[in-house]
Amino acid sequence: MAWNEPGNNGQRDPWNKQRQNSGKPNLDDLLKQLKDRLGKFGGGSGSLFTIVLALLLAWLLLSSYTIVDARQSGVVLRFGQYARTLGPGFHFKLPRPIETVNKIGTTEIRSVSDKVSMLTSDENIIAVDFNVQYQVSDARKFLFSTRDPEDTLKQAAEAAVRTVVGANVMDNILTSPGEQAAVVVPATASTAAAPAVAALPAAAVPAQTRDTLQQQTREILQATLDGYDSGLMVTDVSFQNVAPPQDVKDAFDDVNSAREDKQGTENKARAYASQVVPVARGEAARISAQAQGYSAERVARANGDAARFDLILKEYRAAPEVTRRRLWLETVEDVMSNNPKVLDGSGGRNMIYLPLDRVGTAKDLPGVTMQAAPGTDAAIGKDK
Repeated sequence: MAWNEPGNNGQRDPWNKQRQNSGKPNLDDLLKQLKDRLGKFGGGSGSLFTIVLALLLAWLLLSSYTIVDARQSGVVLRFGQYARTLGPGFHFKLPRPIETVNKIGTTEIRSVSDKVSMLTSDENIIAVDFNVQYQVSDARKFLFSTRDPEDTLKQAAEAAVRTVVGANVMDNILTSPGEQAAVVVPATASTAAAPAVAALPAAAVPAQTRDTLQQQTREILQATLDGYDSGLMVTDVSFQNVAPPQDVKDAFDDVNSAREDKQGTENKARAYASQVVPVARGEAARISAQAQGYSAERVARANGDAARFDLILKEYRAAPEVTRRRLWLETVEDVMSNNPKVLDGSGGRNMIYLPLDRVGTAKDLPGVTMQAAPGTDAAIGKDK
């Protein structure tokens, strides 16, 4: 029968092959085809079991190991109960659901911030913005010791801040870390005055600065977390913003301005002292050294005169007349060598007129008497 003859129902093509049904696929045919294919894959009636077994083995193989990152710690739970803690690296474990691994980042720095208003020891209200940085030190405690570790840390941090702030006055909390003023020695100052300059009083540092309060807060918070076995380690606590409430901010701004003016005035005074005091101390040291030199000179001269007198006394006792004559000649020589003289070789018979430019000088000379010549303004000098 030809492919296009009546009665063929259009089911054969020109090559005498059965045409595919253009209608909906038959469910029985699909199941039969699926069974044939599974039979070919498994080679028998147990092919479905083989596939399931292969999938099971693959699942067991893939879930029997875990890789923990270098920044993490792996907490192994066996049927929901803690079994062990894994370090970084490749590890084998029992497949799910027997053992599961929770990976916790232990090197990650986490932070929590909050803003609270609290009362200081001098009964002032202050608003503090604080920030706490922490990291997980024990993954097991972090998972099982507290229900909400971050909320626990936040509540403990607020309690620690309240403890520290409540034990200090507002001035200590608002004060930033201070530095001692450096004393500058001018170049004109004497080096002998340097030790005295170093003893000048420096700026008084507040008893409690903000850095000290932050350190106290960190220690109190860490002690609280250790008491909870939270497995957290606090790395830093900082006060981001410390300010009075808005209602009294203007008054506190005035107080801060006054404090800054006071500090500026004190710095100017210290700068002036660093310039004036070294100069004064250097001058005092110079005068003291000069006085000591003069004293040493006078003592040495007195000792020399005493020794000379002793030597002369020894010679006088040995030869009184000779020594007396020698002393008289030395004294006359010393006196006459240092004074101008007018000599009259005529025995007083001649009138001597002195030049006018020597009159004023001769009047002041010891051992010379001045007499006015008759009819002149000149004077005659004679030795006494």
